[in-house]
Amino acid sequence: MAEQKDPKGKVRSPAFVIILAIITCGIYYLIWIYNVAKELKLFLNKEDLNPGLDLLLCIVCPPFAIYWVYKYGQLIDEALEKVKLKPEDNATLYLVLAIFGFIVVDMAIMQSSLNKVWSA
Repeated sequence: MAEQKDPKGKVRSPAFVIILAIITCGIYYLIWIYNVAKELKLFLNKEDLNPGLDLLLCIVCPPFAIYWVYKYGQLIDEALEKVKLKPEDNATLYLVLAIFGFIVVDMAIMQSSLNKVWSA
């Protein structure tokens, strides 16, 4: 019986993520939130994560997006540990950047970390 590998997410260019988010006036940001949540849910096998609900809350309650980057920063560290890489402990950095309106910077840093996981 073949060993089942953990589903990996999509490697995305951090610069491209920022450019798309800006060009689409934030629409790609919402797509990215859903995709990252879905990929981490599958990779970490966390049934309690709900990408659709996370997306909805980010749309109807924009301050939730600030919490979202913190929460998923911690999940990215979990994913890094799962592939035997050192956690980056950037959740607080993501939170501070989001509070000051630099969510696109969060996207780039988070995507860079996720790329390490998906490439491992």
